[in-house]
Amino acid sequence: QSLGYGFVNYVDPKDAEKAINTLNGLRLQTKTIKVSYARPSSASIRDANLYVSGLPKTMTQKELEQLFSQYGRIITSRILVDQVTGMSRGVGFIRFDKRIEAEEAIKGLNGQKPPAATEPITVKFANNPSQKTNQAILSQLYHSPNRRYPAPLAQQAQRFRLDNLLNMAYGVKSRFPPMTIDGMTSLAGINIPGHAGTGWCIFVYNLAPDADESILWQMFGPFGAVTNVKVIRDFNTNKCKGFGFVTMTNYDEAAMAIASLNGYRLGDRVLQVSFKTNKTHKA
Repeated sequence: QSLGYGFVNYVDPKDAEKAINTLNGLRLQTKTIKVSYARPSSASIRDANLYVSGLPKTMTQKELEQLFSQYGRIITSRILVDQVTGMSRGVGFIRFDKRIEAEEAIKGLNGQKPPAATEPITVKFANNPSQKTNQAILSQLYHSPNRRYPAPLAQQAQRFRLDNLLNMAYGVKSRFPPMTIDGMTSLAGINIPGHAGTGWCIFVYNLAPDADESILWQMFGPFGAVTNVKVIRDFNTNKCKGFGFVTMTNYDEAAMAIASLNGYRLGDRVLQVSFKTNKTHKA
């Protein structure tokens, strides 16, 4: 199961900077992602993530950071909220720059009452998910006997099934039940039209006027490597003209994305998703 973070290496530093500026703070369904330069791993920064419970339900993330910032530089912080009510669950996480700062925060705040609190809070190191448990989950899902079509497409379907079961695909739901998409290649159509030199170009139709590139990244990213997205805009109004294009590196991943997202309801619109053909609108 994903630990919720990953790494991307760029050849050109300018591209890395552009990725940070473009994607840092992007909202992906229920999560806001953080994108920053990675620091070389060392013992001094490892395991500096704290779990905090017993927080006042009225405490904001900013107030949580103010409480802990006296002990060191905070890398990330968050307060868990109830998905239905949006109210705080009284639980949060604080990741410090260095482990020694996290240790000092535990000494200073564990068992203490923050301002406006009636009960003491608990501050301890956050548990890392068990590696053995992760291996067992992955092994069970990837080696399931339910394979219904040949590799390499089977691998993509298994991964899509994994995303569904662990709810890791940013909330993108397929209109097909997982593992029941027969004849995937026929759904995808002939594989020549959508192929460009750099990958497979996908046509997305019936987007809303306020749609932007981030929506396409969010929808297609869970299916595999996306190299480019483009929303076609009206020259005068700068509003989306109702369609866009997505380029994916791998054919099987593109086919899975098309089969899953064609007919997907986005807001009040039903999307049409297919490989780009010569007859398709030109960018």
